[in-house]
Amino acid sequence: MKGLILPLIIFCSSFSSLLANKLLIPMDDSQTNHLKAYGFTYKVLQGEDAKVSWLLNYKGGSFLMEYNPIFSKDLLSKGISYQIISDQSAAQILAEVNSESSNMEQATLQKVPKIALYSPKSASPWDDAVSLALTYAEIPFETIYDQDVLDGNLAKYDWVHLHHEDFTGQMGKMFTQKDQVWYQLQLQEDQQMAKKNGFSKVSQMKGKVASMIKDFMLGGGYLFAMCTATDTFDIALSTIGMDAVPAFYDGDATSSNISADQLNFKNTVAFKDFSLILNYRVNEFSTIDSAPNYTQRLIAEENDFFELNEFSAKSDMIPCILTQNHQQVIHGFMGQTTGFASSTVKSEVTILAENESLKEVKYLYGQVGKGFFAFLGGHDPEDYQHFVNEEHTDLSLHKNSPGYRLILNNILFPSAKKKKQKT
Repeated sequence: MKGLILPLIIFCSSFSSLLANKLLIPMDDSQTNHLKAYGFTYKVLQGEDAKVSWLLNYKGGSFLMEYNPIFSKDLLSKGISYQIISDQSAAQILAEVNSESSNMEQATLQKVPKIALYSPKSASPWDDAVSLALTYAEIPFETIYDQDVLDGNLAKYDWVHLHHEDFTGQMGKMFTQKDQVWYQLQLQEDQQMAKKNGFSKVSQMKGKVASMIKDFMLGGGYLFAMCTATDTFDIALSTIGMDAVPAFYDGDATSSNISADQLNFKNTVAFKDFSLILNYRVNEFSTIDSAPNYTQRLIAEENDFFELNEFSAKSDMIPCILTQNHQQVIHGFMGQTTGFASSTVKSEVTILAENESLKEVKYLYGQVGKGFFAFLGGHDPEDYQHFVNEEHTDLSLHKNSPGYRLILNNILFPSAKKKKQKT
Protein backbone atom coordinates (compact mmCIF):
# COMPACT_ATOMS: atom_id res chain seq x y z
CA MET A 1 0.00 0.00 0.00
CA LYS A 2 2.87 2.40 0.73
CA GLY A 3 3.96 2.17 -2.90
CA LEU A 4 0.66 3.73 -4.00
CA ILE A 5 1.02 6.88 -1.93
CA LEU A 6 3.43 8.77 -4.20
CA PRO A 7 1.53 8.11 -7.48
CA LEU A 8 -1.71 9.04 -5.72
CA ILE A 9 -0.20 12.32 -4.54
CA ILE A 10 1.05 13.09 -8.06
CA PHE A 11 -2.36 12.27 -9.53
CA CYS A 12 -4.19 14.47 -7.02
CA SER A 13 -1.78 17.34 -7.64
CA SER A 14 -2.26 17.10 -11.40
CA PHE A 15 -6.03 16.91 -11.00
CA SER A 16 -6.02 20.03 -8.80
CA SER A 17 -4.04 21.97 -11.40
CA LEU A 18 -6.59 21.03 -14.05
CA LEU A 19 -9.33 22.49 -11.88
CA ALA A 20 -7.42 25.76 -11.43
CA ASN A 21 -8.79 27.23 -14.66
CA LYS A 22 -9.20 30.72 -16.01
CA LEU A 23 -12.03 32.21 -18.02
CA LEU A 24 -11.14 34.15 -21.17
CA ILE A 25 -13.79 36.28 -22.87
CA PRO A 26 -12.45 37.21 -26.31
CA MET A 27 -13.55 40.59 -27.68
CA ASP A 28 -12.44 40.25 -31.29
CA ASP A 29 -14.64 39.20 -34.22
CA SER A 30 -15.13 35.76 -32.62
CA GLN A 31 -17.27 37.27 -29.84
CA THR A 32 -20.99 36.62 -30.36
CA ASN A 33 -22.25 39.33 -27.99
CA HIS A 34 -19.79 42.10 -27.24
CA LEU A 35 -22.28 44.27 -25.34
CA LYS A 36 -23.43 41.57 -22.93
CA ALA A 37 -19.77 40.71 -22.25
CA TYR A 38 -19.32 44.10 -20.59
CA GLY A 39 -22.33 43.51 -18.36
CA PHE A 40 -21.10 40.06 -17.39
CA THR A 41 -17.69 41.49 -16.48
CA TYR A 42 -19.37 44.20 -14.40
CA LYS A 43 -21.38 41.51 -12.58
CA VAL A 44 -18.23 39.50 -11.81
CA LEU A 45 -16.60 42.60 -10.35
CA GLN A 46 -19.52 42.97 -7.96
CA GLY A 47 -18.30 39.84 -6.18
CA GLU A 48 -16.22 40.14 -3.04
CA ASP A 49 -12.50 40.61 -3.77
CA ALA A 50 -13.15 39.95 -7.47
CA LYS A 51 -10.53 40.99 -10.02
CA VAL A 52 -10.57 40.95 -13.79
CA SER A 53 -7.68 41.53 -16.18
CA TRP A 54 -8.61 43.66 -19.17
CA LEU A 55 -6.13 42.58 -21.82
CA LEU A 56 -5.73 45.74 -23.85
CA ASN A 57 -5.19 45.16 -27.58
CA TYR A 58 -5.32 41.39 -27.08
CA LYS A 59 -8.10 39.96 -29.25
CA GLY A 60 -10.04 43.22 -29.23
CA GLY A 61 -9.57 43.93 -25.54
CA SER A 62 -10.42 40.57 -23.98
CA PHE A 63 -11.28 39.89 -20.34
CA LEU A 64 -9.44 37.29 -18.24
CA MET A 65 -10.64 36.16 -14.82
CA GLU A 66 -10.82 33.19 -12.47
CA TYR A 67 -13.26 30.58 -13.72
CA ASN A 68 -16.22 29.63 -11.59
CA PRO A 69 -18.55 26.82 -12.78
CA ILE A 70 -21.58 28.97 -11.95
CA PHE A 71 -20.51 31.39 -14.70
CA SER A 72 -21.26 28.95 -17.52
CA LYS A 73 -25.05 29.10 -17.28
CA ASP A 74 -24.99 32.89 -17.24
CA LEU A 75 -22.60 33.11 -20.19
CA LEU A 76 -24.63 30.64 -22.23
CA SER A 77 -27.94 32.36 -21.48
CA LYS A 78 -26.53 35.71 -22.58
CA GLY A 79 -24.96 34.28 -25.74
CA ILE A 80 -21.43 35.35 -24.76
CA SER A 81 -18.50 33.53 -26.34
CA TYR A 82 -15.91 32.32 -23.82
CA GLN A 83 -13.05 29.91 -23.34
CA ILE A 84 -12.01 27.95 -20.25
CA ILE A 85 -8.23 27.81 -20.28
CA SER A 86 -5.60 26.37 -17.98
CA ASP A 87 -3.44 28.43 -15.65
CA GLN A 88 -0.52 27.61 -17.90
CA SER A 89 -2.29 28.96 -20.99
CA ALA A 90 -3.31 32.07 -19.07
CA ALA A 91 0.31 32.60 -18.00
CA GLN A 92 1.42 32.36 -21.62
CA ILE A 93 -1.18 34.93 -22.68
CA LEU A 94 -0.12 37.31 -19.91
CA ALA A 95 3.53 36.87 -20.85
CA GLU A 96 2.65 37.89 -24.41
CA VAL A 97 0.55 40.84 -23.23
CA ASN A 98 3.16 42.09 -20.75
CA SER A 99 6.08 41.68 -23.15
CA GLU A 100 7.87 45.00 -23.71
CA SER A 101 7.88 44.31 -27.45
CA SER A 102 4.06 44.15 -27.68
CA ASN A 103 1.58 47.01 -27.87
CA MET A 104 -0.57 45.29 -25.26
CA GLU A 105 -1.11 45.74 -21.54
CA GLN A 106 -2.86 44.14 -18.61
CA ALA A 107 -5.25 46.54 -16.86
CA THR A 108 -6.58 45.29 -13.54
CA LEU A 109 -10.25 45.93 -12.87
CA GLN A 110 -10.92 45.93 -9.14
CA LYS A 111 -14.28 47.49 -8.38
CA VAL A 112 -17.48 48.51 -10.07
CA PRO A 113 -18.25 52.20 -10.49
CA LYS A 114 -21.50 53.60 -9.14
CA ILE A 115 -23.24 55.07 -12.17
CA ALA A 116 -25.63 57.99 -12.54
CA LEU A 117 -27.47 59.17 -15.66
CA TYR A 118 -28.42 62.84 -15.72
CA SER A 119 -31.91 63.00 -17.19
CA PRO A 120 -35.18 64.90 -16.57
CA LYS A 121 -38.08 63.07 -14.93
CA SER A 122 -40.41 64.10 -17.75
CA ALA A 123 -40.33 61.62 -20.61
CA SER A 124 -38.22 62.76 -23.56
CA PRO A 125 -39.27 61.86 -27.12
CA TRP A 126 -35.93 60.21 -27.88
CA ASP A 127 -33.86 57.37 -26.53
CA ASP A 128 -30.57 57.71 -24.68
CA ALA A 129 -27.83 55.53 -26.15
CA VAL A 130 -26.12 55.08 -22.77
CA SER A 131 -29.36 54.14 -21.05
CA LEU A 132 -30.00 51.61 -23.82
CA ALA A 133 -26.46 50.23 -23.53
CA LEU A 134 -26.60 49.88 -19.74
CA THR A 135 -30.05 48.30 -19.79
CA TYR A 136 -29.13 45.80 -22.49
CA ALA A 137 -25.82 44.92 -20.82
CA GLU A 138 -27.66 44.60 -17.47
CA ILE A 139 -25.49 47.16 -15.69
CA PRO A 140 -27.27 48.98 -12.83
CA PHE A 141 -27.55 52.77 -12.75
CA GLU A 142 -29.48 55.54 -11.02
CA THR A 143 -31.15 58.54 -12.65
CA ILE A 144 -30.41 62.04 -11.32
CA TYR A 145 -31.26 65.54 -12.43
CA ASP A 146 -30.63 69.15 -11.47
CA GLN A 147 -32.02 68.94 -7.93
CA ASP A 148 -29.76 66.00 -7.12
CA VAL A 149 -26.74 67.93 -8.39
CA LEU A 150 -27.70 71.12 -6.52
CA ASP A 151 -28.21 69.07 -3.33
CA GLY A 152 -24.60 67.86 -3.55
CA ASN A 153 -25.40 64.24 -4.36
CA LEU A 154 -22.79 63.82 -7.12
CA ALA A 155 -20.29 62.68 -4.48
CA LYS A 156 -22.25 59.41 -4.24
CA TYR A 157 -21.19 58.42 -7.76
CA ASP A 158 -18.01 57.51 -9.61
CA TRP A 159 -19.36 57.97 -13.14
CA VAL A 160 -21.92 60.44 -14.47
CA HIS A 161 -23.38 60.48 -17.97
CA LEU A 162 -24.89 63.41 -19.84
CA HIS A 163 -26.64 62.90 -23.17
CA HIS A 164 -29.06 65.09 -25.09
CA GLU A 165 -29.57 67.66 -22.33
CA ASP A 166 -29.05 71.37 -23.03
CA PHE A 167 -27.00 73.21 -20.39
CA THR A 168 -27.63 76.62 -21.96
CA GLY A 169 -31.27 76.74 -20.87
CA GLN A 170 -32.67 76.94 -24.42
CA MET A 171 -34.59 73.65 -24.46
CA GLY A 172 -32.30 72.29 -27.14
CA LYS A 173 -33.29 75.22 -29.37
CA MET A 174 -36.14 73.00 -30.53
CA PHE A 175 -38.45 75.94 -31.21
CA THR A 176 -40.48 73.86 -33.68
CA GLN A 177 -41.48 71.53 -30.82
CA LYS A 178 -42.65 74.26 -28.41
CA ASP A 179 -46.31 73.18 -28.58
CA GLN A 180 -45.58 69.50 -27.95
CA VAL A 181 -46.54 67.97 -24.60
CA TRP A 182 -43.01 66.70 -23.85
CA TYR A 183 -41.56 70.18 -24.46
CA GLN A 184 -44.07 71.87 -22.18
CA LEU A 185 -43.56 69.29 -19.40
CA GLN A 186 -39.78 69.58 -19.44
CA LEU A 187 -39.93 73.39 -19.61
CA GLN A 188 -42.30 73.42 -16.63
CA GLU A 189 -40.05 71.04 -14.69
CA ASP A 190 -36.97 73.17 -15.36
CA GLN A 191 -38.69 76.47 -14.53
CA GLN A 192 -40.13 75.16 -11.28
CA MET A 193 -36.78 73.76 -10.23
CA ALA A 194 -35.00 77.03 -11.03
CA LYS A 195 -37.53 79.01 -8.99
CA LYS A 196 -37.34 76.55 -6.09
CA ASN A 197 -33.57 76.99 -5.91
CA GLY A 198 -33.58 80.77 -6.12
CA PHE A 199 -32.65 81.25 -9.79
CA SER A 200 -34.51 83.80 -11.88
CA LYS A 201 -33.81 81.87 -15.10
CA VAL A 202 -33.31 78.27 -16.14
CA SER A 203 -30.04 79.26 -17.83
CA GLN A 204 -28.64 80.47 -14.50
CA MET A 205 -29.53 77.17 -12.82
CA LYS A 206 -28.01 75.16 -15.67
CA GLY A 207 -24.79 77.18 -15.41
CA LYS A 208 -24.58 76.38 -11.71
CA VAL A 209 -25.25 72.69 -12.39
CA ALA A 210 -22.51 72.63 -15.05
CA SER A 211 -20.09 74.23 -12.57
CA MET A 212 -20.93 71.63 -9.93
CA ILE A 213 -20.40 68.82 -12.42
CA LYS A 214 -17.01 70.32 -13.23
CA ASP A 215 -16.24 70.38 -9.50
CA PHE A 216 -17.22 66.69 -9.41
CA MET A 217 -14.50 66.04 -11.99
CA LEU A 218 -11.97 68.21 -10.20
CA GLY A 219 -12.46 66.00 -7.15
CA GLY A 220 -11.86 62.78 -9.07
CA GLY A 221 -15.18 62.00 -10.75
CA TYR A 222 -15.56 60.69 -14.28
CA LEU A 223 -17.87 62.34 -16.83
CA PHE A 224 -19.07 60.87 -20.11
CA ALA A 225 -21.22 62.91 -22.49
CA MET A 226 -22.76 62.52 -25.93
CA CYS A 227 -24.69 64.65 -28.42
CA THR A 228 -25.93 68.06 -27.21
CA ALA A 229 -24.56 67.68 -23.68
CA THR A 230 -20.97 67.86 -24.98
CA ASP A 231 -20.90 71.35 -26.47
CA THR A 232 -23.65 72.94 -24.34
CA PHE A 233 -21.76 71.91 -21.19
CA ASP A 234 -18.73 73.95 -22.22
CA ILE A 235 -20.90 76.78 -23.59
CA ALA A 236 -22.58 77.04 -20.19
CA LEU A 237 -19.18 77.16 -18.45
CA SER A 238 -17.94 79.85 -20.85
CA THR A 239 -20.96 82.14 -20.35
CA ILE A 240 -21.40 82.13 -16.57
CA GLY A 241 -22.39 85.67 -15.55
CA MET A 242 -23.67 86.47 -19.05
CA ASP A 243 -27.06 86.12 -20.70
CA ALA A 244 -26.50 84.01 -23.82
CA VAL A 245 -30.16 83.05 -24.27
CA PRO A 246 -32.28 84.81 -26.96
CA ALA A 247 -35.47 86.54 -25.79
CA PHE A 248 -37.57 83.85 -27.51
CA TYR A 249 -36.54 81.43 -24.75
CA ASP A 250 -36.25 83.61 -21.64
CA GLY A 251 -38.06 86.87 -22.40
CA ASP A 252 -35.12 89.29 -22.44
CA ALA A 253 -32.21 90.17 -24.67
CA THR A 254 -28.78 88.59 -24.59
CA SER A 255 -25.82 90.32 -23.01
CA SER A 256 -23.76 92.64 -25.17
CA ASN A 257 -20.47 90.98 -24.17
CA ILE A 258 -20.90 87.49 -25.60
CA SER A 259 -18.69 87.76 -28.65
CA ALA A 260 -16.06 85.06 -29.06
CA ASP A 261 -13.34 87.21 -27.52
CA GLN A 262 -15.46 87.69 -24.38
CA LEU A 263 -16.28 84.03 -23.71
CA ASN A 264 -14.42 82.45 -20.79
CA PHE A 265 -12.50 79.65 -22.48
CA LYS A 266 -10.32 79.24 -19.37
CA ASN A 267 -13.37 77.81 -17.64
CA THR A 268 -14.22 75.24 -20.32
CA VAL A 269 -12.90 71.68 -20.25
CA ALA A 270 -12.70 70.60 -23.91
CA PHE A 271 -13.33 73.48 -26.33
CA LYS A 272 -11.91 76.90 -27.18
CA ASP A 273 -12.19 79.68 -29.75
CA PHE A 274 -15.81 79.00 -30.65
CA SER A 275 -18.56 81.48 -31.44
CA LEU A 276 -22.16 81.28 -30.28
CA ILE A 277 -25.09 81.04 -32.69
CA LEU A 278 -27.72 83.33 -31.17
CA ASN A 279 -30.43 83.09 -33.81
CA TYR A 280 -33.21 81.18 -32.05
CA ARG A 281 -34.45 79.79 -35.38
CA VAL A 282 -31.15 78.04 -36.03
CA ASN A 283 -31.16 74.66 -34.32
CA GLU A 284 -27.49 74.96 -33.37
CA PHE A 285 -25.60 76.40 -30.41
CA SER A 286 -22.11 77.27 -31.60
CA THR A 287 -19.35 76.63 -34.09
CA ILE A 288 -18.14 73.65 -32.03
CA ASP A 289 -20.40 71.29 -33.98
CA SER A 290 -18.64 70.07 -37.11
CA ALA A 291 -21.98 69.45 -38.84
CA PRO A 292 -23.95 72.59 -37.96
CA ASN A 293 -26.98 71.73 -40.06
CA TYR A 294 -28.55 68.59 -38.61
CA THR A 295 -30.46 67.79 -41.79
CA GLN A 296 -27.43 67.97 -44.09
CA ARG A 297 -23.94 66.50 -44.09
CA LEU A 298 -20.98 67.13 -46.37
CA ILE A 299 -20.60 63.40 -46.90
CA ALA A 300 -23.06 60.69 -47.92
CA GLU A 301 -24.23 58.25 -45.25
CA GLU A 302 -22.63 55.27 -46.98
CA ASN A 303 -19.25 57.04 -46.95
CA ASP A 304 -19.46 58.45 -43.43
CA PHE A 305 -16.82 56.80 -41.22
CA PHE A 306 -14.47 57.81 -38.44
CA GLU A 307 -11.26 56.11 -37.36
CA LEU A 308 -10.05 55.24 -33.89
CA ASN A 309 -6.56 56.51 -33.22
CA GLU A 310 -3.96 54.03 -32.00
CA PHE A 311 -2.26 54.48 -28.64
CA SER A 312 0.54 52.82 -26.73
CA ALA A 313 -1.07 50.40 -24.30
CA LYS A 314 1.88 50.63 -21.94
CA SER A 315 2.38 54.38 -21.80
CA ASP A 316 -1.10 55.66 -22.74
CA MET A 317 -3.33 53.19 -20.93
CA ILE A 318 -6.35 55.46 -20.47
CA PRO A 319 -6.92 56.41 -24.14
CA CYS A 320 -6.11 52.81 -25.04
CA ILE A 321 -8.87 51.59 -22.70
CA LEU A 322 -11.36 54.04 -24.15
CA THR A 323 -10.71 52.88 -27.73
CA GLN A 324 -10.73 49.09 -27.27
CA ASN A 325 -12.66 47.58 -30.14
CA HIS A 326 -12.86 44.84 -32.74
CA GLN A 327 -13.06 47.49 -35.48
CA GLN A 328 -10.84 50.51 -35.98
CA VAL A 329 -12.97 52.20 -38.65
CA ILE A 330 -16.54 52.80 -37.49
CA HIS A 331 -19.58 54.02 -39.37
CA GLY A 332 -20.53 57.56 -38.39
CA PHE A 333 -23.80 58.64 -36.83
CA MET A 334 -25.40 62.04 -36.54
CA GLY A 335 -26.94 64.00 -33.70
CA GLN A 336 -27.82 67.57 -32.85
CA THR A 337 -24.09 67.68 -32.09
CA THR A 338 -22.58 65.22 -34.58
CA GLY A 339 -18.89 65.88 -33.98
CA PHE A 340 -16.47 68.61 -33.01
CA ALA A 341 -14.65 71.02 -35.31
CA SER A 342 -10.97 70.21 -34.81
CA SER A 343 -10.09 73.92 -34.60
CA THR A 344 -12.19 74.25 -31.42
CA VAL A 345 -10.62 71.36 -29.48
CA LYS A 346 -8.14 72.40 -26.80
CA SER A 347 -4.54 71.32 -27.37
CA GLU A 348 -4.33 69.43 -24.07
CA VAL A 349 -7.29 67.23 -25.01
CA THR A 350 -6.55 63.79 -26.45
CA ILE A 351 -8.30 63.00 -29.75
CA LEU A 352 -9.52 59.40 -29.61
CA ALA A 353 -11.27 59.22 -32.99
CA GLU A 354 -11.70 61.52 -35.96
CA ASN A 355 -12.49 61.99 -39.61
CA GLU A 356 -9.46 63.95 -40.77
CA SER A 357 -10.88 64.71 -44.21
CA LEU A 358 -13.79 66.55 -42.59
CA LYS A 359 -11.58 68.11 -39.89
CA GLU A 360 -13.99 66.48 -37.47
CA VAL A 361 -13.18 65.06 -34.05
CA LYS A 362 -15.70 62.38 -33.12
CA TYR A 363 -14.41 61.20 -29.73
CA LEU A 364 -12.10 62.89 -27.23
CA TYR A 365 -10.77 62.55 -23.71
CA GLY A 366 -9.23 64.87 -21.14
CA GLN A 367 -8.35 65.34 -17.51
CA VAL A 368 -9.81 67.92 -15.10
CA GLY A 369 -8.06 68.05 -11.75
CA LYS A 370 -8.15 64.52 -10.35
CA GLY A 371 -10.95 63.47 -12.68
CA PHE A 372 -11.56 62.70 -16.32
CA PHE A 373 -14.06 63.25 -19.12
CA ALA A 374 -14.80 61.73 -22.50
CA PHE A 375 -17.09 63.26 -25.14
CA LEU A 376 -18.55 61.27 -28.04
CA GLY A 377 -20.33 63.16 -30.81
CA GLY A 378 -23.63 61.93 -32.24
CA HIS A 379 -26.84 60.57 -30.77
CA ASP A 380 -27.10 56.82 -31.43
CA PRO A 381 -24.29 54.66 -32.88
CA GLU A 382 -26.80 52.36 -34.62
CA ASP A 383 -29.25 54.97 -35.92
CA TYR A 384 -27.54 57.24 -38.44
CA GLN A 385 -30.02 60.11 -38.15
CA HIS A 386 -32.37 59.73 -35.20
CA PHE A 387 -35.46 61.94 -35.22
CA VAL A 388 -37.83 63.02 -32.45
CA ASN A 389 -40.42 60.33 -31.57
CA GLU A 390 -38.70 57.56 -33.53
CA GLU A 391 -38.69 54.08 -32.01
CA HIS A 392 -35.83 53.20 -29.68
CA THR A 393 -32.96 51.14 -31.05
CA ASP A 394 -33.24 47.42 -30.29
CA LEU A 395 -29.74 46.45 -29.17
CA SER A 396 -30.48 42.76 -29.49
CA LEU A 397 -30.12 43.47 -33.23
CA HIS A 398 -26.76 45.23 -32.67
CA LYS A 399 -25.05 43.10 -30.01
CA ASN A 400 -21.67 43.47 -31.75
CA SER A 401 -21.92 47.24 -32.30
CA PRO A 402 -18.45 48.87 -32.33
CA GLY A 403 -20.06 52.26 -31.62
CA TYR A 404 -21.83 51.01 -28.51
CA ARG A 405 -18.58 49.37 -27.41
CA LEU A 406 -17.07 52.86 -27.12
CA ILE A 407 -19.81 53.74 -24.63
CA LEU A 408 -19.26 50.59 -22.58
CA ASN A 409 -15.49 51.08 -22.52
CA ASN A 410 -16.26 54.23 -20.57
CA ILE A 411 -18.42 52.28 -18.11
CA LEU A 412 -15.56 49.99 -17.05
CA PHE A 413 -12.84 52.64 -17.22
CA PRO A 414 -13.31 53.83 -13.59
CA SER A 415 -12.75 50.22 -12.44
CA ALA A 416 -9.23 50.14 -13.84
CA LYS A 417 -6.26 50.59 -11.56
CA LYS A 418 -4.58 53.59 -13.13
CA LYS A 419 -0.93 53.84 -14.05
CA LYS A 420 0.93 57.09 -14.47
CA GLN A 421 0.43 58.28 -18.04
CA LYS A 422 2.66 60.22 -20.41
CA THR A 423 -0.38 62.06 -21.84
